[in-house]
Amino acid sequence: MAAAATLVSSAGGLLAMLNENHPALKQHALSRLNAYVDYFWPEISTSVPIIESLYEDEEFDQRQLAALLVSKVFYYLGELNDSLSYALGAGPLFDVSEDTDYIHTLLAKAIDEYASLKTKAAESTDRSAAVDPRLEAIVERMLDKCIIDGKFQQAIGMAIECRRLDKLEEAVIRSDNVHSMINYCIELCHSFVNRREYRCEVLRLLVKVYQQLPSPDLLSISQRLMFLDEPEGVASILENLLRSENVDDALLAYQIAFDLVENEHQAFLLKVRNHLAEPKSEPSEAPSSLETTNPDSWRVGDSATSEDVDMTDGALTVNVATSTSPDSRYSDRLTKIRGILSGETSIQLTLQFLYSHNKSDLLILKTIKQSIEMRNSVCHSATIYANAIMHAGTTVDTFLRENLDWLSRATNWAKFSATAGLGVIHRGHLQQGRSLMAPYLPQGASGSASSPYSEGGALYALGLIHANHGEGIKNFLRDSLRSTDVEVIQHGACLGLGLAALGTADDDIFDEIKNVLYTDSAVAGEAAGISMGLLMVGTASEKAGEMLAYAHETQHEKIIRGLALGIALTVYGREEEADTLIEQMTRDQDPILRYGGMYALAVAYRGTSNNKAIRQLLHFAVSDVSDDVRRTAVLALGFVLYSDPEQTPRIVSLLSESYNPHVRYGAAMAVGISCAGTGLSEAISLLEPLTSDVVDFVRQGALIAMAMVMIQTSESSDSRVSSFRRHLEKIILDKHEDTMSKMGAILASGILDAGGRNVTFKLLSKTKHDKITAVVGLAVFSQFWYWYPLIYFISLAFSPTAFIGLNSDLKVPRFEFLSNAKPSLFEYPKPTTVATTTSTVKLSTAILSTSAKAKARSSKKEAEKASEKGEVSGAKLKASDKDGDSMKVDNVPEKKVEPEALYEILTNPTRVVPAQEKYIRFLEDSRYVPVKMAPAGFVLLKDLHPNEAEELSLTDAPSTTTASNAGASATRQQQGASAMAVDEEPAPPQPFEYSP
Repeated sequence: MAAAATLVSSAGGLLAMLNENHPALKQHALSRLNAYVDYFWPEISTSVPIIESLYEDEEFDQRQLAALLVSKVFYYLGELNDSLSYALGAGPLFDVSEDTDYIHTLLAKAIDEYASLKTKAAESTDRSAAVDPRLEAIVERMLDKCIIDGKFQQAIGMAIECRRLDKLEEAVIRSDNVHSMINYCIELCHSFVNRREYRCEVLRLLVKVYQQLPSPDLLSISQRLMFLDEPEGVASILENLLRSENVDDALLAYQIAFDLVENEHQAFLLKVRNHLAEPKSEPSEAPSSLETTNPDSWRVGDSATSEDVDMTDGALTVNVATSTSPDSRYSDRLTKIRGILSGETSIQLTLQFLYSHNKSDLLILKTIKQSIEMRNSVCHSATIYANAIMHAGTTVDTFLRENLDWLSRATNWAKFSATAGLGVIHRGHLQQGRSLMAPYLPQGASGSASSPYSEGGALYALGLIHANHGEGIKNFLRDSLRSTDVEVIQHGACLGLGLAALGTADDDIFDEIKNVLYTDSAVAGEAAGISMGLLMVGTASEKAGEMLAYAHETQHEKIIRGLALGIALTVYGREEEADTLIEQMTRDQDPILRYGGMYALAVAYRGTSNNKAIRQLLHFAVSDVSDDVRRTAVLALGFVLYSDPEQTPRIVSLLSESYNPHVRYGAAMAVGISCAGTGLSEAISLLEPLTSDVVDFVRQGALIAMAMVMIQTSESSDSRVSSFRRHLEKIILDKHEDTMSKMGAILASGILDAGGRNVTFKLLSKTKHDKITAVVGLAVFSQFWYWYPLIYFISLAFSPTAFIGLNSDLKVPRFEFLSNAKPSLFEYPKPTTVATTTSTVKLSTAILSTSAKAKARSSKKEAEKASEKGEVSGAKLKASDKDGDSMKVDNVPEKKVEPEALYEILTNPTRVVPAQEKYIRFLEDSRYVPVKMAPAGFVLLKDLHPNEAEELSLTDAPSTTTASNAGASATRQQQGASAMAVDEEPAPPQPFEYSP
């Protein structure tokens, strides 16, 4: 074409031929102009009306060629809409396989236009917005070309964007690796499909494709069915696997159940459990009657002993490997899987793991206790909170037992919080939870001696122990709520009931809590509002309308605030379905309800990175007249963006420099929430200047957020962790520091070492499903700005960082695997010592110039003598200079230390932090092979030598009577004698020589 163009210097002659009457001349002119249009389009553009008239002439044979020519001219003129319009008229002459900028640009324009039209048609109520069939033909040709060329990922992306599920199915089925293509589809769905309804359609199609495969991925199908809220399908899959004669199928069923439990969707799991068919044979009548007559017995009930034995024996220790009858085998497996689905098995194993691997450092707490003022009740309570968080789920309450006198200073609401803290420490102790809290619970006729604050705190603690697994405790909490008129006890009972019945949408419980709300008590009403939201979380129930109406009626700000958060929780995860309610709340005149609207945006669009939600939150963050609303709007960004944490520091970086301290606080908490547990360097860099902010509550938020980001990040992987720990220690020991900052530092110390240093924050499960309990827990925790007892909700977001491998009997066998990284990268923090925590600043000794010269001369002579003899006299050097030279002597043996190993052999069960997961490898010659190649969590193991004896781990479960004592002794062993001797006399000085 270039050679031809050099022979033609102008398109004027060809353009003149367009005015001829003979069609053949016009056709020739159009053909040549189409060849030269890339070079002469400015000249041709002057004759566009003539060419357009040829296209509009229906009797002209080459109308499509005229359309193509006009389209190219408009493309060069930058009028893409007109260019696309004429390209559609060109029909087959518009060749999608042509490799030119013109084709690529118009194809992108066509796909965008088509996707926009299809989206509008799907979102609008009337389907009148018809799509141009010519545009559809172009998109279809492009999709077919991608499939034929083997570019399946491009075809899948375009098909999802253009809402062409038929082409999506074709691309997936015709691909070389169907499983990887389905996983790619799922990733696209959760990352780029904004509308929840359409996302469900795509996932439903993928489930159908999965089921047509010869070897379907049942683990993935079950996760998709959970997202689609189809418990019947999951129950059917599990039942088929359980009835199989193959032990491997039973292992796969258990693995599916554990993966579903990780998503923490209590209501869905209960439905799956109830849909599992009962065994028909006589031997299985005993366990089946237990299930049918009293479903609550699968959790802790009013009589803890008998039911707890059933749980332990049924869920963990049943072993009927030699069953001959298919029904008895099914009954045995059914008992185990019900224990898993109810959460009891995973909770029991987690409890044992946290108890046996507890590495919390009591010396940190003792240092905090000694450094705070006796009169400062805020710091006193903060220390109790930090202790509860530090020992969350470990059942170790040594610190409380050793400091009962100090603890007794807590009065009123501080006593409420101190009692509730036991619920965090014993979280998941379903077996003896109620007996542990018995001394503090309402005692009926003899209950007058105890304080209503400790009784209310105990009920709250029961809710924390049974959070999201409260079938057995719900009735007791309901009775406690009914039988009291004391608002403090009602407060604790409402919070406990909301936690225990999280997301179950039980109408009877809702009515009882509503009765408490209608008493118009500010204290009880606030808890009732939050509890109603916890109960109805994610249901988008019309009951939210009742709550909103009462929020307008009442005069109590505390009740309005509780209801505002409760209403927000009802639309959890509903995305665009929640827009009407969000619009209503964000336009309300009451700033507290607008504040609730920010939370509604946060939880409705949690983890979606939805642009519309981010835009709305940023708008309120800079424009609302209320500081509370602005602060919460920025904080809510953390919930929307937690699935893409790298984006959060970039989005809130300017807000973190705002003149408004509330906005700066919100920015810090947003980064803390979305980047929690990631150790993200950008997040730490953004938070560092905020920890030294001029405003005390900004410093508090930044310290808490920094601890959330840094949790389980070792000093070897980021040196800023050690400097942050020293910064916290400095704030706590500084008697002139503001109370707010000191409280933040104390809480941050607890969060850094949470759960015995064996837990982290996880808002997403490994299958990218949002963890309802964790997200709701952090949302309510962020309310501690107004009400400190809500700090304990942070424990709901903790997930153990453990690898726990299980055999077919759900026992923990001992086997080894590899961590292909240096051990120091992921080791536990070193325990603190008395010397580091109680050291004072050493002042340099004043030395006269004459003395310095004399010492220099003597040391020079000694060095010369030593060099002559060929040896170094360490003692003389030490005598000459006590500081510098002694360090040189100490460093000599360090050079001989062997280099650190490049890998580490781990033994099941063990701690595996998130950053370590990519280094986990399973040994080839191991006796056990995982059913699913997962580097952490609960993993079922296939035994390659089933006839050999097994060595089991995790046999030291904490019990009612010995948990605390055993925990105390275990902790004492860990900390050493020096850590326990902080309150005793100081140690004598080191031996020294006296020189007069």
